Amino acid sequence: MLLVRGHAGGTALTGTLYERGEDAPSFSGAPDESAPYIWVCDSFYEVESGGQPQRIGDETVNVAFESPVAHGFETRERAIEGAKEHLRTQFARVGVAESDVEIEVQKADSAAR
Repeated sequence: MLLVRGHAGGTALTGTLYERGEDAPSFSGAPDESAPYIWVCDSFYEVESGGQPQRIGDETVNVAFESPVAHGFETRERAIEGAKEHLRTQFARVGVAESDVEIEVQKADSAAR
């Protein structure tokens, strides 16, 4: 299991990439469990009112969350690229330039230390 984390504007978003042979969570809308790599991460967007206030850079934006996104991929490389793309897209939805998003990938067990 890999954790893929995007950092930008003083906040972060982390998703989980389940690798071949690991049990990915099952829920409505989850991808076909035959996919060898499964990416699961929240999605969010900026709203005018309501939502949760989130400090990003020098401003506070209201953020609403969608159901977690789950995607299946055939290769590890494509799964990691898909995870990075997802993270950059989420930050772009709240006004952060894709080039400002720093992304790190680490094994889940090393993150717990």
